[in-house]
Amino acid sequence: MTSEVRDAYAARAVEYGEHLGSMAAVHPSDRQLVDDWADGLDGEIVDAGCGPGHWTHHLTTRGLACRGVDQVSGFVDLARASYPGVRFEVGDLDALEAAPASVGGVLAWYSLIHHEPDAIQRPLAEFARVLRPGGGLLLGFFDGPMVEPFDHAVTRAHRWPIDRMAEEARVAGFEIVETRRRTGVGHRPHAAIVARRLEGG
Repeated sequence: MTSEVRDAYAARAVEYGEHLGSMAAVHPSDRQLVDDWADGLDGEIVDAGCGPGHWTHHLTTRGLACRGVDQVSGFVDLARASYPGVRFEVGDLDALEAAPASVGGVLAWYSLIHHEPDAIQRPLAEFARVLRPGGGLLLGFFDGPMVEPFDHAVTRAHRWPIDRMAEEARVAGFEIVETRRRTGVGHRPHAAIVARRLEGG
């Protein structure tokens, strides 16, 4: 995340949290996908780009070890106030504070949409570094016919064809387990990729 993106979210952290910072704002199929993915993991989950913290809290209430990481300190402050007792920290998705092969899962739900295409390997490689072999990665992002920027509500973001993002994940050391698409009236097309850290990678 660039400083421009960080500052744009910092300026609207409270507003963002009010509109999107609860599980009530989550599409039921997305919730089911994340729940099923998380239930199959072994070890700590990092909610990478946790925003206001609702996913981190949700997974914690399901009895899973989960911590939220976000580069926007305003989000971390909001998450800590909203969900006391849940672990949240300020951190860079391109350089997580975790030992190699120490994490069971990484949830990156719309947290890579602001990375430029030529920089997408940085967080993906970092996720591969911290995940144990066989560990799980779940990516959520905006789907599109080509890699292209668009005017997101907060700041410039990118759409990705699901096959292109899947290939980037493979390059970083992941095996693709499942891909999904979802569209709806009044909503941008959504994509999700479930991947597994390759053994011996």
